[in-house]
Parts: sequence; structure tokens; C-alpha cells
Amino acid sequence: MINIEKKFFKFEPPSMKPNLKVFWKKAKGFNIWNEKNQKCIDFTSSIFVSNIGHSNPTFKKKIKEVLNSPLSHSYVYYNKFRFEYIKKLIRFVGRKKLNKCYLMSSGTEATEAALKLMRLNGQKINKEKKGIISMNGSWHGRTLGALMMSGFKSQTNWIGYKDKNIYHIEFPYPWLLKNNSETFFRKSLEKTFGKRFNYKKKIAGIMLEAFQGWGSLFYPEKYIKCLIKFAKKNNILITMDEMQSGFARTGKKFAFEHYNFVPDIICCGKGMGSGMPLSGVITSSKIMDIQGGYLQSTHSANPLSCAAGIAVIDEIKNKKLVNKSKNLGNFFLKGLKKLQTDFPNIIGYAFGKGLVSALIMKKYKNLSSTSVADFVCHECYKNNILLVNTGRESIKFGPPLVINKNALKFSLKAIRKSLEKLQNKYENKKR
Repeated sequence: MINIEKKFFKFEPPSMKPNLKVFWKKAKGFNIWNEKNQKCIDFTSSIFVSNIGHSNPTFKKKIKEVLNSPLSHSYVYYNKFRFEYIKKLIRFVGRKKLNKCYLMSSGTEATEAALKLMRLNGQKINKEKKGIISMNGSWHGRTLGALMMSGFKSQTNWIGYKDKNIYHIEFPYPWLLKNNSETFFRKSLEKTFGKRFNYKKKIAGIMLEAFQGWGSLFYPEKYIKCLIKFAKKNNILITMDEMQSGFARTGKKFAFEHYNFVPDIICCGKGMGSGMPLSGVITSSKIMDIQGGYLQSTHSANPLSCAAGIAVIDEIKNKKLVNKSKNLGNFFLKGLKKLQTDFPNIIGYAFGKGLVSALIMKKYKNLSSTSVADFVCHECYKNNILLVNTGRESIKFGPPLVINKNALKFSLKAIRKSLEKLQNKYENKKR
């Protein structure tokens, strides 16, 4: 395996080195095979992309339809796959408020476009209304605007300057939310802006990650209610970044449904195209149809990506993956919470909705919480379970939505086995 890694590292940057050194030889359904033909249950979905399963037959058939046609690309000009997809997509979203889409290739393009739309719409009202509020600990992509909205200072130090109109407030982590949601939200604003800031005049939008990706942390519903009330009072647009959460991942078609409101803008990607480069911004005509918006992208709405998007929506409907994600997710989260109860010195929290969840590990003995997470991920891989090793104190679980209950049961046993091994290792050291 080390030789394979060295071959890749010779031509690629260090950022492309996975924490778990796995060479994917084959992937089908919810399984992957490595170069030694070791079959593993995949809890990564190649980072929440393969919602409808790897090598999905419907997906492959629809892609072949484009490949066998006399059309492969049409830039901004119309094509039949584009028309079929955008009509199907808007119907799938199913909200009057979200009636127009702009398609792109990557998630970070979508969040950049949302940033542009929020500011352009704000400046229609007032030239100073261009401020954006986002959350500490959030992640929105690796291009400049997306990075500045993301809440990790270590990722933006290289830029050399800070957009003074992008602000960050505290995410309502359970370990910080000692007061009620309204008090926490108000104090978070005051900490960033002081008490006399003119939000109505200066803030154009709020960018929310549907849940904090690193730990599958969702917002308390009462917190979202406070945020919506604040946004309405100050004529502020709310954008929800649904990259990881969209297309049935959380037991709903989109995560905003968990919060019982409809955002002004949603950003989608990852599972939207099941491996083909496809992302999008979905909003209203009022917000989207703005002069000077310049919403164009070279590969926007290309036939291959649109065909992939069609297959994704068809499979979600035909295989009832929204309900499947909800029901299997409830079962799996219950199992994770049982592990948390049984290993309270190792696991701090278990979070999730649908088929995205996470364990937040504690420091254990002389091991850091990150090292604990690393240990569990590596042990599980030995037992044919591929987890999302985040490189920090969390372990994430996001299998293809076509997984079954037996595979989840097997996986919970493997996680338990790895935790027992860690515990026994240190208990034996005591003796």
C-alpha cells in the first residue's frame, strides 16, 4: 500500500493524501473493493456523493444515452437533457419560493454564486447592504469567497486580507448552548457586532451550512426560529448550503425541511450528480433574475451532468430513498447512542439525522481525541468498514442510501469491537 501512495504522492500535492490509505479498485452499491480485493462497507459515499449507490445501473444507462447521442456539450445553449433536468429538479424541490435554478460544476461555485446573489440583492436596497453573516466552524468551499465565509481561520491565513463585510458568529454547539437559543443568538451577535450595529442597512445575507459537516451537528429548531425572525426584521436573505445534506441524505429531500422553513436560496452539489460534476443554486425569480449577475459557467448544464442529475432524482423516487434514509438513519443513530452510553470515557457525543451521523470522541488516557478517532477508523478498516476519518476528533458516517439494515448491524459491531480493543489495550497496560 505504501508503494501505491508513493506513486501518487510523486505527482500530487500532500492535500490529496487520505488519512486512511485506501486504493479503490471497484465500487458497487454500498461496497468498495481495494487493490487486494478486500470488500468493505463504504460509509463515505466518496464524501456524500454516491447517494444512489456506486455504479448505479440507472445512472450508467442515462449517461450512455448522452454518450450515444450526437451531443456532448453545448455551453450556454439549450439542449434536451438540460430542459428535462431543470424541470425535474424544480418539481423535486417542490417549493413555490424556490422556482429557478442556475447549474454549475462544483459546490464551491454554488456558494460563490449565492454570495454574489445575496450582495447584489442587498445593494439594490442600499449600497452599504453587502454584509454576510456565517458561522464559526462552518465550511463552504475552497475558492476565495467560499473560504472567507467558512469559519476556519487557519484555512484563510494565506489570503493576506479579510473581507471586512463577512462576519462570523458562534455556532450553537450543545456544549456552548447553556442559555436558551434566543439568548445565545443575541449574545453571539453582540459579541461580533456590538449593541448598536445597523443590520437592516448593512447585512445582505446569512450563509448557513445545513449542519456542521465535521460533526453532523444540526441547529436546534428554536435557534433557527430566532435567526429567521432576525432576518425578516432586517430584510436579510437566508442561504442554506445543502452540499452534504441534499437529495435524501438526512431523511428529507433537503435538510431545511427539518427546520420547518424555506430558505431564500439553497446551494446543492455532491449527491446531486452522483459522481458527475454538478452543482446548483436554487432560488426565486426575484432573487435570480438580477441584472449584472453574470451567472455563467463553461460547463453549466452540460448534457452529461444533466443526465446524471435526472438519474439521481429518478432513483430517489423509485427506490423511496427519502424514507429509507430516515428509517435506517434512526436505527443507526440509536446504535451509535448505545455505543456512547457503553463507552462514556471514549465517546462524548453522537449526532445525526437520516444517513449522516457522527461520533465526537473524547481524550482517552494519554491519547488525544483526534488520535482516538484515528484508532477507531483504522481498526474498522481492518474489519471491512471504511469510515470518514475527518482528521480531527470526529468520525463521520455517510453510506450510500441503498445500504441495508444487516450492513448497518455488522458495522455497529465492528465499531464496538474497535472501541473494546482500545479500552482493553489501555486497561492491560494498567495491570
